[in-house]
Amino acid sequence: MVNTTLIPFGPQHPVLPEPIQLRLVLEDEKVVEALPAIGYIHRGLEKVAEKKDFIQTTYLAERICGICSFIHSLCYCQGIETIMGIEVPDRAKYLRVIWSEVHRIHSHLLFLGLLADAFGFENLFMQSWRCREYVLDIMEKTAGARVMLGTCQIGGVKRDIPDDLLKETLKTLDLLEKEFTEFIPGFLNDYSIKKRLIGVGVVSKEQAHVLGAVGPVARASGVEMDFRTTGYAAYKDLGFKMVVEKTGDSYGRMKVRLLEMYESMRLVREAIKKLPAGPLSVEVKGNPNGEYASRVEQPRGEVVYFLKANGTKNLDRFRVRTPTFANLAPLLQMLPGCQLSDVPVIVISIDPCISCTER
Repeated sequence: MVNTTLIPFGPQHPVLPEPIQLRLVLEDEKVVEALPAIGYIHRGLEKVAEKKDFIQTTYLAERICGICSFIHSLCYCQGIETIMGIEVPDRAKYLRVIWSEVHRIHSHLLFLGLLADAFGFENLFMQSWRCREYVLDIMEKTAGARVMLGTCQIGGVKRDIPDDLLKETLKTLDLLEKEFTEFIPGFLNDYSIKKRLIGVGVVSKEQAHVLGAVGPVARASGVEMDFRTTGYAAYKDLGFKMVVEKTGDSYGRMKVRLLEMYESMRLVREAIKKLPAGPLSVEVKGNPNGEYASRVEQPRGEVVYFLKANGTKNLDRFRVRTPTFANLAPLLQMLPGCQLSDVPVIVISIDPCISCTER
């Protein structure tokens, strides 16, 4: 006789960094259905944006998520710049790439630590987050803050990175890469980790495409989609190479992020090498009038900002579609058929950011 049980997973659970609830239908220990429940930390930021002027909204956008804060402000600024026809100086574009890719490394290291913690490897957790401190040090030295940088503005960037700090950044990346060679083989080759991740939470290429997966979730299933390939900011000059796997399981999603960190370090080095001289920003005159859907690639996937302006200092519409929201449908595809003990690992494998999702 099969026992059917409905249990809540979350919103408070040791493995969840932020509150989300999954109502799991079980047959004995096997998951047969999963229903999501969100809304625990809704902050009403889109309504707040209607009360702020379009300059102030830059800082509001940056605070949607701490893990990818700079990329949020970049997406917003690029949208307003397109509406207003503003051409950003080349040096500012390169600096935007540097801070974006440093944020990507920071986000992926945070993910690796949480994943290691999910299957009980506390040593790998501490090693991942120790390396993350090096990345936070780069942000603090170059921007004056460890998470909320506040350097992106409409028309360019607010501050420069002097040559001595650029050289120090390169040295830190060399140190970081050396640290990677010591602990990343543990993620890729450890027998226990492979048993927990390979073949767990599989979503096929067709399913990922139909369900609208983005970012590493899509690329781990063989979907070649990364908005950096469009060449926004300075990516068109840096020879960006997309990381794609075909397994579609939790191991593939982990591997994509691991390899993306190496690509991000290469992009930062290349941006520093080619960093042009020139101004950091241009003067912004008048108010935006028009609408535009701005898109950039966050660590978790493509984020979309729909901005509608009416010629005044306040926006008519500030609508954000974050990558975690897009990846919730694929998550519900991954869970049926797995064991209850695999649920925490599968949830973490999409690297959920509920603060992004619930604005």
